[in-house]
Amino acid sequence: MNGRIANFRCAAAAAMLLGGAALAQNVPEQFVVSGKAAEKIQDFTTVNLATAERIAGACEQAAAGQGVGISIMVLDNDGNHVYMDRMDGQGYLNIVTAEMKARTALMDRAPSKLRMNQVIEDPTRELQLIQLGLFTNSGGLPIVVNKQLIGAVGVGGSAPRVPVWSDEICAHQALVQVIGTAVAPLVEDLPPRRNPNPGTAPVPRFAATTTPKSSLPPEFVVGGKGAAAVFDGNQISLAAAQKIARTCRNWAASKGGAMSLYILDTAGELVHMERMDGQVYNNIRTALLKAQTALKTRQPTSIRAVQLKNDPDGLPRQLAYFNFFTNAGGIPIVVDGQMIGAVGVGGGAGGGDEACAIEGLQAAFGDHVTLPVYPAPGARGGQGAAR
Repeated sequence: MNGRIANFRCAAAAAMLLGGAALAQNVPEQFVVSGKAAEKIQDFTTVNLATAERIAGACEQAAAGQGVGISIMVLDNDGNHVYMDRMDGQGYLNIVTAEMKARTALMDRAPSKLRMNQVIEDPTRELQLIQLGLFTNSGGLPIVVNKQLIGAVGVGGSAPRVPVWSDEICAHQALVQVIGTAVAPLVEDLPPRRNPNPGTAPVPRFAATTTPKSSLPPEFVVGGKGAAAVFDGNQISLAAAQKIARTCRNWAASKGGAMSLYILDTAGELVHMERMDGQVYNNIRTALLKAQTALKTRQPTSIRAVQLKNDPDGLPRQLAYFNFFTNAGGIPIVVDGQMIGAVGVGGGAGGGDEACAIEGLQAAFGDHVTLPVYPAPGARGGQGAAR
């Protein structure tokens, strides 16, 4: 009897394993990480870079057609960043809410609008939802293919004109364009709840009368209405950031490697992010830390990496007081002597993170960009570590 039970349990376990394999294969490879990259992360059901990039591109194209800007974030099914773009002229709230919406859709496995509607019906619920880490605004959608959740997308930055346009409509149209008509229909929009006792205090206006100017070529920086919206003519443009990333991505692939990359503007906000297939949390996180360190120090992170190798007693101060990440791969983006952002690369990139970043910078800016200069072996020089 015990043997028969054991055999039954083995058969049941085998069936479960086969069922799991069938589920993993239920999503077409074109949408998810597959092959050796999927084996590396032990997951055949996470959205791949190609799909995330197509979703972002479709939404940005639709936004441009409406004459508006958006920020978009695509997360994998573990909540890691996969792809992010900030169209020119987007500010802090536009950028951070895109991720908040995506995370809400991922945690709930449902559109973030559902939580917004709950708060419209009962405003007392919002505090509890905030405590749970949920953002009660529309614009976040789960990415589901063949009933399998593979990630989430969040869009922020544009004023709604329902039923013609909204952040959520942008995300939904992009999903339909990339994944197909099986994408779930949009949830009904509830009319916003009006404050029964609105105040009458005048709200100040704050708008510059002139557009900020830059001495740099216009293809390198945010200009026109975008620059006026953020009062800054020296932020790296999305087009330039994407060129850095594409070059670094192709260079890493040519070396048989992969990379994660972040590009920040001069305020430290995300401009562009991408994670090649097979990258794990450490690769992704270190890329961001390198970009943040390069931005704060206005130096390549390789400088401190060598300084601390030569004299490691400065390491506690670098970490505890300044929160610097002292691995090579972060470079401030300095064009014609003007810093316009920072790039951070992690994951090895096949031939070195800093080398990958340099390839991208050279492709985007040519002779205009400042790059690290490496002394001859045995030579000493450079600035000392901060003490």
